Amino acid sequence: MTIHREGYKSIAIATLIFCALNVVCWWFFGASLMWLCILIFVLSLGLLLFLISFFRIPSRNYTLGENLVIAPCDGKVVVIEETVDSEYFKDKRLQVSIFMSPANVHVNRNPLSGEVIYNQYHKGKYLVAWNPKSSTENERHSVVIKKGNFEVLVKQIAGALAARDYLLPLPASSLDGIRSLDRG
Repeated sequence: MTIHREGYKSIAIATLIFCALNVVCWWFFGASLMWLCILIFVLSLGLLLFLISFFRIPSRNYTLGENLVIAPCDGKVVVIEETVDSEYFKDKRLQVSIFMSPANVHVNRNPLSGEVIYNQYHKGKYLVAWNPKSSTENERHSVVIKKGNFEVLVKQIAGALAARDYLLPLPASSLDGIRSLDRG
């Protein structure tokens, strides 16, 4: 398991805050309010470990094949339905929606190898994921990956908690295999 490079700064800042908070607590209250220092230590350590787990990249084994599409993220499949795509394809497509909870790994992967033929960033809101308009009104990135005659549209949609600007592969770049879905 490794940590995604986007998490280095957040983890470093959180570690400094963790250390400073606990040193100050023990310095001023260590003997007189030991229970408070222990409580602050346990809670702040829990938050630090949660942040580290948020950016983790666990090792995975995949079944790869010429006509297989791998789920681009961890989470729970909440919708599999036919829908009309209005962004790129302009026709009926099968939509698979995956909800990532705060406990899931928040690194998106290439769902297949191929050529990036479309990449679009959309500014937007940061509505909660269960809001029906979050998929069309929230900040998001879209990328279309082409492999032979097969094209897949992948959307990364920011939410109220994970509100960040994602880096997607540039058009005309080639994606080789399953790895982090960014410019790295």
